[in-house]
Amino acid sequence: MNRFTVLAASAGLLSLSAPVAAQETFVLDEIIVTGGLSPIAAEKYGRAVSVVTAEDIEERGITTVQDALRALPGVSVNGTGTSDTQIRIRGGEGNHTLVLIDGIAAAGGDGEYIFSGLETANIERIEVLRGPQSVYYGSNASAGVINIITRKGSEGTTLNGSLEVGSGTTASTFVARRDARGGVSLALSHMDDPGFDLSGDGGEKDGLTRSTAILSGDYQATDALKLGFTLRRSEERYEYDSDNWMATDAESYIVDDPTQYANRDELTAGVFGEYSMMEGRLTHRLAVETTQNRLKNNGGATTKTTTDAVKYRLSYGIDGAVDQADQLLNLLLEHREDDSTLDPAYGRAATSVALEYRGSFASGLDVQAGARFDDNDVFKDATTWNLGLSYLLDNGVRLHGSAGEGVVNPAYFELYDSYGGTGNPDLQPERNLSFDLGVELPIFGDRGTVDVTLFKERLTDEITAVSTDPGYTYINQTGNSDRRGVEIAGALEATDALSLRLGYTYLEAKNPDNSVEIRRPRHELTLGGTLDAFGGRGAVSADLRHVAGNYDWGSNQTVKLPSFTTVNVAAHYDLTDRVQLTGRVENLFDAEATEVWGYATRGRAVYVGLNAQF
Repeated sequence: MNRFTVLAASAGLLSLSAPVAAQETFVLDEIIVTGGLSPIAAEKYGRAVSVVTAEDIEERGITTVQDALRALPGVSVNGTGTSDTQIRIRGGEGNHTLVLIDGIAAAGGDGEYIFSGLETANIERIEVLRGPQSVYYGSNASAGVINIITRKGSEGTTLNGSLEVGSGTTASTFVARRDARGGVSLALSHMDDPGFDLSGDGGEKDGLTRSTAILSGDYQATDALKLGFTLRRSEERYEYDSDNWMATDAESYIVDDPTQYANRDELTAGVFGEYSMMEGRLTHRLAVETTQNRLKNNGGATTKTTTDAVKYRLSYGIDGAVDQADQLLNLLLEHREDDSTLDPAYGRAATSVALEYRGSFASGLDVQAGARFDDNDVFKDATTWNLGLSYLLDNGVRLHGSAGEGVVNPAYFELYDSYGGTGNPDLQPERNLSFDLGVELPIFGDRGTVDVTLFKERLTDEITAVSTDPGYTYINQTGNSDRRGVEIAGALEATDALSLRLGYTYLEAKNPDNSVEIRRPRHELTLGGTLDAFGGRGAVSADLRHVAGNYDWGSNQTVKLPSFTTVNVAAHYDLTDRVQLTGRVENLFDAEATEVWGYATRGRAVYVGLNAQF
């Protein structure tokens, strides 16, 4: 079955259905959009999840997605500057976390998504799901999923703009027009970050410029049929320094090099149609998506990586309309292809089927269960599963837990390598088995909550290179990489004017030989607070981040990186009902915050700006 067969079959189902009353629209702040094959109410969701809202981003003065993720439990952020940041969830590898933008894969081809100045301008919310999500999203979702949901606007006409200057310059604008049947929006943003010297040698700064445009729209064509599209394009130029593989200390590893630069272009696009019948009890959703990334280093040849997907989802409410049913079935058919221009042989394809059941019971128990089968064209097929449970007690305490297995497909180089080695098409996907158990407690008379989650994960069939005679090849290694720990998230409205927040992660991550996994801190603590001030016309916010027990690879051995603590502060003041003055300071105390061996970090940085709404 190819993607065009799936498209034709799904379109046929849509055309045969009869119009009925329209479904209710989901409200973003009440559901987890990313939580399964269709959105799910947050209070029913059994898996570990964190959400960063547009309000959080504004209050704390957050300008990049990677900075928004640093405060979340279970999430480790390791950056070599503004142009190259990896995200690891629960100690998994960087390519074990799937990054989506409006539900579409951010990275094309076989690679992970590299966060490089990804702006928070015009983002509505960021959802982070911890633990395997391969049942719903396939490969690369074995440790978790990050879904970045962009702004769409509210009913009426919306026009916003912002400008910030200081240690860097950012500008954005957003315009939207919506009515009861739908609307269209355009978001533009630009970042010009002079950066800093990554080598720490006092040489030239390694800067980054990035421009993004997002056009999206949706329309209720009939009472039963909704159509929509999204188109996102980013262009980026960033500078970096050279590395010295013979270095014996961190100070000499990165060498100042003003000649190094790269151009990166990102495109994500998708169209969808949603059709309901049987008074909303049966719904269909058909989506066609593409992701195209281009990378060119130092003016050389461009490498293009692409992922194309066609998805058909059927939802059936066993006891009522889909958006109100206590018992729900979701079926997904998906065909996905990816490739790279680096080598004509590089490419993979998979046809998948997934089934999800959701049940809500009067006792307070909510169940989510799913399974998926991936028919892979090059390497071994894969079956994954997932189970989530949530139980709300009469006193407001909520118990939640989940278990599941996720996969990461072999990369092109591991399958086809012909550059001194031999690829192995018999590889099977890496597998991550996960269990977690948590409790969410109301505190101080329901003025706040504390959520504590224990987790244990085991990676098997990890792909590694081994020597042959001559050359080398790739195998699924024996043994397990074990990870376990605890995640704590807390929020408290201490007074009517002061809100407090807490995040903490304890993580043990070991290789099969019991050695420590690098770039996975043992302890990460974040503390923050926001105070309404200036007579209700503004607010002041502060966030502290402490990282300890982090290791990296340097001088041909595992080395322990120094602990660090950073503090960021931000404030905003309403000059008028439509114009707001903003200010922020990153790394207030100019602390050294080493996340990767040998790389310098940015010192204190100060910014001021204006936001306008019309």
